[in-house]
Amino acid sequence: MTSRYPSISTDITNLFAARNTHAVEVAVLQPADPFLDMAGEDLRRRIFLTESETGKTLCLRPEFTIPVCLDHIASQAGTPRRYSYLGEVFRQRREGGNEFFQAGIEDLGDRDTAEADARSVADAHALLSLVLPGQPLAITLGDQGIFEAVLAALGLPRGWRMRLARAFGSAPMLEAALADLANPPRNGQLSGDVATLVLDGDVEGLSAHIAGGMEEAGLPASAGRAPADIARRLIEKAELRSVRLSSEAFAALKDFLAIDVPLDSAARALEAFAAGAGLSLGVALQKFSARAKAIEAHGLPARDIRYDAAFGRPLDYYTGVVFEIAAANGERPLAGGGRYDRLLTLLGARTAIPGVGFSVWLDRIEALRETAS
Repeated sequence: MTSRYPSISTDITNLFAARNTHAVEVAVLQPADPFLDMAGEDLRRRIFLTESETGKTLCLRPEFTIPVCLDHIASQAGTPRRYSYLGEVFRQRREGGNEFFQAGIEDLGDRDTAEADARSVADAHALLSLVLPGQPLAITLGDQGIFEAVLAALGLPRGWRMRLARAFGSAPMLEAALADLANPPRNGQLSGDVATLVLDGDVEGLSAHIAGGMEEAGLPASAGRAPADIARRLIEKAELRSVRLSSEAFAALKDFLAIDVPLDSAARALEAFAAGAGLSLGVALQKFSARAKAIEAHGLPARDIRYDAAFGRPLDYYTGVVFEIAAANGERPLAGGGRYDRLLTLLGARTAIPGVGFSVWLDRIEALRETAS
């Protein structure tokens, strides 16, 4: 592990060793498709793309979670297993430059998800406390699983649940989705054969029609999205436009997103919300309560951790807890992480492997250290 921040790096690698992790290095050049499919809209726009000699689309490593998971699958290593990393990542148009260093831990295969989640938050907090001694830290926690449980309990169809779940973590995207849900836009842009195929939900016929249009226009099949993807998206949009949420259900969703309380009172707040809205959050709420207790057992004061029901992180692969840690009154996060139980299966693992992890931004930590010195 190498870094342009030697004093921080030594402290971090010592902590990783003490936390029983396996240090891993992954290639700088990565296959681009997993990031384009799963990394989230914000990160997709920032990826540096290139091609191999055989024409395969590659990218400069924009983050570590997906590469570490791919390496784990390729190595056929057993689980549970904890990986640590420290290295450079590359993103376009980032403040402070296009190249910066991240360090973190990916915790794979632990079936006790409450304990693994708590350990991830505690490890991130311990790392920042080590390299920023005396610096007050603020932890914000959200939960993709609770959010999706609320959407399901409200009776939203699958298409809307998917759109809102993708928007979780991006305030502008979530606001736009909620505006469309309250007042679905009229479908005035489609006509003729396309409109008929969309209304019939004919994915195969619409794909063939789009492919024919692309061929007539001289567009190669590899230009942009595949015809089948375009067809599915058009049909999904039409289905979304046909749904209007009742005023009561819409008010309940807004009430849920307004919950912002200390973690030690969050389970009670969620129970009160569910009772008032006549909803059952079931297993998702049980998991939330177990995680909150596990976090307290790691010595992190739950009263000093905020649960914000509208808080998410802009990566599509998260499925459960999401969190960020910043300096108190600081605007930019120093660490961020979350649970991604579907990711390894989507990347090709033969069996489901639960996962949770976090990363820290070394340049932001160094800037705070310089300010304090």
